[in-house]
Amino acid sequence: MNGMASDHNISSQEEYLPHYLQKEDPFASKLSREADIVAGFYLTVIGILSTLGNGYVIFMSSKRKKKLRPAEIMTVNLAVCDLGISVVGKPFSIISFFSHRWVFGWMGCRWYGWAGFFFGCGSLITMTAVSLDRYLKICHLSYGTWLKRHHAFISLAVIWAYATFWATVPFAGVGSYAPEPFGTSCTLDWWLAQASVAGQAFILSILFFCLLFPTAVIVFSYVKIILKVKSSTKEVAHYDTRIQNSHILEMKLTKVAMLICAGFLIAWIPYAVVSVWSAFGQPDSVPIQFSVVPTLLAKSAAMYNPIIYQVIDCKFACCRSGGLKTLQKKSSLKKSRMYTISAHRDSTAMNETQLEV
Repeated sequence: MNGMASDHNISSQEEYLPHYLQKEDPFASKLSREADIVAGFYLTVIGILSTLGNGYVIFMSSKRKKKLRPAEIMTVNLAVCDLGISVVGKPFSIISFFSHRWVFGWMGCRWYGWAGFFFGCGSLITMTAVSLDRYLKICHLSYGTWLKRHHAFISLAVIWAYATFWATVPFAGVGSYAPEPFGTSCTLDWWLAQASVAGQAFILSILFFCLLFPTAVIVFSYVKIILKVKSSTKEVAHYDTRIQNSHILEMKLTKVAMLICAGFLIAWIPYAVVSVWSAFGQPDSVPIQFSVVPTLLAKSAAMYNPIIYQVIDCKFACCRSGGLKTLQKKSSLKKSRMYTISAHRDSTAMNETQLEV
């Protein structure tokens, strides 16, 4: 009986044809023209806001007279990834939605899929590194004393190498990029898992190393931070005002990191769920009209981070005008300031103060 079941599974895999190999045109839109136009306008707005927001973050960081700190470097890298998705990827999908079909052929499809995967993976791994930085900074105080700029640049090299490796692996013959079922966008070929055991191994590897493992590190880091903060609240209350205010800044900026990670995961997890179901569920069981919604949500992820920066910027401005005013008399009000995931202090006293919990 087991042999018959195995033979049946093998034969079903051999008989399976993904949507892009069936008789109909894989690049023709399966949505109505009206739906494509709405999606095109939506992506245009998302692309403009993301480009302006992340471009502004990069521009302001380049205007800084002081050298960027390690965590600020990671924030700029995150903005570069988000800007890359907006500039390199979104024009392809916007033009295709308005054209009611993918107009760039197979070469353009593979390039678009690679670029989206490359910058998306770079964003997630950057946030993973940031979450580890916050965890070590708050839960292991000695970490902050030896972290230098060259460590941040080494981290950047690892992040870009990691993203390049996993985005390029499909071109080595173990995977591929293919059009989405609705026709006007391209992505990783999740449907390989329906065709062969090798395809299943490839998709599982991608899921683990480019989604599950980084997400687990992020969740672990912030859970440990929350537990540490709860256990140290009473201790911090016994310190002087300067240390307490430093603690407040650290916590606020940790919340920024948590919001950024949460926004990214909320945007991408629905798409990941639909992709996994397409890979391992019943073949072609995801309705085409349903599959486009998680895709559009995932494409909005690059827009959130500059908005989070600006919201926290306003809150910090209110905070500075109140309880922290006495700590910032030595700061120049004319200096441009970018609020990053690191604990950035304006005054000399705050620059020298480490969080003690």
